[in-house]
Amino acid sequence: MPASAAAISVPPLAHAPAKRIAQGSPEFNRSNRALFFGGFSTFALLYCVQPLMPVLSHEFGLSAAQSSMVLSISTGALALSLLASSALSERLGRKPLMVAAMAIAAVMTLLSAFAHNYAQLLAMRALLGIALGGMPAIAMAYLSEEIEPASLGLSMGLYISGSAFGGMAGRVMTSVLSDHLSWRLALGMVGVAGIGAALEFWRSLPASRHFTPVSGGWRTLPSGFKLHLSDAGLPWLFALAFLLMGAFVSLYNYIAYRLLAAPFSLSQSVVGAVSFFYLLGIYSSVWAGRLADRYGRRHVIWAVMLIMFAGLMLTLSNWLPAILAGVALFTYGFFATHSVASSWVGRRALSNKALASALYLFFYYLGSSVVGSATGILWGHAGWPGVVAVLAGALMLALLVALRLRKLAPLGQSER
Repeated sequence: MPASAAAISVPPLAHAPAKRIAQGSPEFNRSNRALFFGGFSTFALLYCVQPLMPVLSHEFGLSAAQSSMVLSISTGALALSLLASSALSERLGRKPLMVAAMAIAAVMTLLSAFAHNYAQLLAMRALLGIALGGMPAIAMAYLSEEIEPASLGLSMGLYISGSAFGGMAGRVMTSVLSDHLSWRLALGMVGVAGIGAALEFWRSLPASRHFTPVSGGWRTLPSGFKLHLSDAGLPWLFALAFLLMGAFVSLYNYIAYRLLAAPFSLSQSVVGAVSFFYLLGIYSSVWAGRLADRYGRRHVIWAVMLIMFAGLMLTLSNWLPAILAGVALFTYGFFATHSVASSWVGRRALSNKALASALYLFFYYLGSSVVGSATGILWGHAGWPGVVAVLAGALMLALLVALRLRKLAPLGQSER
């Protein structure tokens, strides 16, 4: 090549901004596979103890409300650690913290199998909740930063579908193994599955390309809180998270006690199989995400919420098929609503997305802890009708919030 030609050659665009991950690309498939495993691990490790509550009540001499603490202490600790983890991720990055969270939570689940008493079991579950604070909000922030806006609803739906699958798999595994072997072996097996999921997550997730470290760390939290809590829409989305997750966890907490008792008298394995309805969430979360991308979140969220209410009312029946149909509808509607609301937070927050996601999930898991335990007292005093009455009230409040959000002015075309 002549020297003159070399002299006028165009230099490579070394500083061209990286494009966001687009649907159909290899990176899109890798990120969705990784976040599917992330959602799977989070829900499997967190909720695998839910069907064990009647077993723990029998073994340790606990009431339903006391036994519910094995889940509530984890979700409460998770809610609190989310805020600290979001600030930490702004300095350390998204992927390293998520990998560490999944690995530590899996180890805590494995160690829970060796607890000598209920107090030790609760201590392990609290540590698990603290560790998992480094996963859900940061995963939502990662998707909001790395996935192109037009595909965010689909990616968030796939992540939540992984959560649905994990919630189902963890519950079914512990139900069957505790029925035929022991609850300790059941927790040990879930812990081993969690370690495998953490390895696959680490292998598959692309490194962040749009993450920028934020200096200031903890000092930025007050201003971040003020920014998000003063927004016209985000606090209402946080309220939805509290109400909907509280209702969802409460239903699954105490439906097991109802089905194990007369007149149904089902076995632990059969009651655990109710968790197969989580598979409906795999479909409904993706379905609702696509609808939200097409028609706008404000026009979809209140409609899918009505599915939850219809399902709840069906569970008042004393006919087992109607009860199961009600649980199925309730589950379908919950994951659809959560998919829409969580992706809306990612679009509504213009800055400090990790903190916005952490606040959403703080109220999400706080609802799980507070409402999930409080309804246990109602179960003891008023039975299933008392539980349904409170959950119906929570859903009515959530519907009013959704109708208010329908009138919310969007911040731009990307936030519909």
